[in-house]
Amino acid sequence: MRDLGAGFGHLMKGQRWVARHGRSYGFGLVPGLITLVLYVGVLIALALWGEDFVGWVTPFADDWSSPWLGLFRGFLTAVLFALALLLAVLTFTAVTLLVGQPFYEALSERVDRAVSPDGTAPVSSLPLWRELWISGRDSLRILVRAAVWGVLLFALGFIPVVGQTVVPVVGFFVTGFFLTEELAAVALQRRGVELRERLALLRSRRMLVWGFGTPLGVSFLVPFVAVFLMPGAVAGATLLARELLGEETRDGAGDPSDGDPSDGDPSDPAVSPGPAPGR
Repeated sequence: MRDLGAGFGHLMKGQRWVARHGRSYGFGLVPGLITLVLYVGVLIALALWGEDFVGWVTPFADDWSSPWLGLFRGFLTAVLFALALLLAVLTFTAVTLLVGQPFYEALSERVDRAVSPDGTAPVSSLPLWRELWISGRDSLRILVRAAVWGVLLFALGFIPVVGQTVVPVVGFFVTGFFLTEELAAVALQRRGVELRERLALLRSRRMLVWGFGTPLGVSFLVPFVAVFLMPGAVAGATLLARELLGEETRDGAGDPSDGDPSDGDPSDPAVSPGPAPGR
């Protein structure tokens, strides 16, 4: 249970870190806002022209009598919009991380420098296009895994009692695991840790991962919250990655390169040494 609390602690430390470093926080908001605008645009277009699209793909129903034609296409339009909304929730983090790769790489490096005893951070030697390719490829693999779990849990949801009680709880933990993987990948990929190694690393400390990702996943269900929590989530996931790899983390979160008035404050309590791996 200690790992469960430690994971939640990393989430809170990440949020406090960006709160004390306003420039980094503003920097990290940009990708989420870009993705939000794109998603809202798609959903508005779907709301305006979704019925026309449904009519185009169901020409066989053109001759149906009223009210069956309207009920049929109205139902399909509602299902289409609901499906689009669900996909938006499931893919928002992955798309935001892909759009914001340079932003979140820089934010993660700042956190690493702030908490590293020697003030340095691991730097990727790969060109940006290569990092984007790896990030997009790995995100797609994670989404496929998450989709498989989603279909399984959806099917189990029809089991009386269990489907309405146990299955939703399991769903939150599954979401938390994959959400943590996507966020921690920013720091771990920079260290050259491949997807298979990342998954093995996360499975070795499931309670730590669930403590971080499950409450974050629940909060992401609230509209627009993900945009404002993403910078702190990336910062917290960087701290979590350091613990998973057994890297020493010092007290204090001052970052001289950040340029904020709070930078360099040795009394900052936002980050503290984590327990050794495997605990």
